[in-house]
Amino acid sequence: MAGAEAELRVDGGVAGTLCPGASEVDYRWTPGADPRSPAEIEAFFHSPAIAVLKERICDIGRRLWQREYTDGNGGNITIRVGDRLALCTPTLMCKGFMRPEDVCLVDFDGRHLAGQRTPTSEALTHFAIMTRQPAAKSCVHAHPPHATAFAIGHAEIPQYLIPEVEIFLGKIGVAEYGTPGSAAYAALIGEAARDHQAVLMKNHGVMVWGHDIEDAYWKMENVDAYCRMIWIAAGLGGGLRAFSGRQAKELIQRRQRQGMTDVRASLGEEDLVNRTDLRRWGRDGAAGTAGASPAPLTEAHLEVIVRAVTERVLRELGR
Repeated sequence: MAGAEAELRVDGGVAGTLCPGASEVDYRWTPGADPRSPAEIEAFFHSPAIAVLKERICDIGRRLWQREYTDGNGGNITIRVGDRLALCTPTLMCKGFMRPEDVCLVDFDGRHLAGQRTPTSEALTHFAIMTRQPAAKSCVHAHPPHATAFAIGHAEIPQYLIPEVEIFLGKIGVAEYGTPGSAAYAALIGEAARDHQAVLMKNHGVMVWGHDIEDAYWKMENVDAYCRMIWIAAGLGGGLRAFSGRQAKELIQRRQRQGMTDVRASLGEEDLVNRTDLRRWGRDGAAGTAGASPAPLTEAHLEVIVRAVTERVLRELGR
């Protein structure tokens, strides 16, 4: 299929195509052509074009597991393949060891249409995103350790520190905690993902969406790598330093020129800077700043500490 579209035909009509694009595989279905009868669904599910997508889901699952973004049977992946159809990963299975025959076909009501295994109940959260954001054709949920640490600590991910993050990822959204798999929680994530391609799920993990499955996976890597860099930089003790308002605005405009929307586009340069609070990270390395890392201990400091501890021990022994 390299270099050309691969058509998927059901009962003589074209139901969808695989189009090699900027990343890997972009699946485009024909609106109104979702298979309906059991025979149509079976033919669709076992077609060559869908077989490619099953392989891609397994590949992404392995990459998530190898990078330790998932553990045990955690995480889930979906690819939209129709008006109200999606391929999804099974429940209670390690994402690092899936095979194409483990992938399921479900509709947006959560009904299991094809596949040997039971689909993940969290697919409803993915569908809540896809119905609110038409550009979301694939979703990936995982628990990457650095980003999930931010989610557990309810720590805001600072902005305007690395150009690539602002251009390719944009502002990271935040969603309150809810019971996984519930309709109410799905709606919370769906609303947050309407304007954000990556969402930090408080006390849970990360949800990302993309124009195809590779794009979605990239966003997961982007989020966790960014959180890891913030963690490392904050530990250096010098504070974090953001771009100026003008520089931030330039990056947002560049993101827009690449066809990506940005909720910050209407903000002025001054507003962009004011909405970046780095005090907890020790902005400008100022001593006494809330959340700043303490200054390194000198030899004189250590001598005072040792003397005080020694005196305290001797007093206790004297009692």
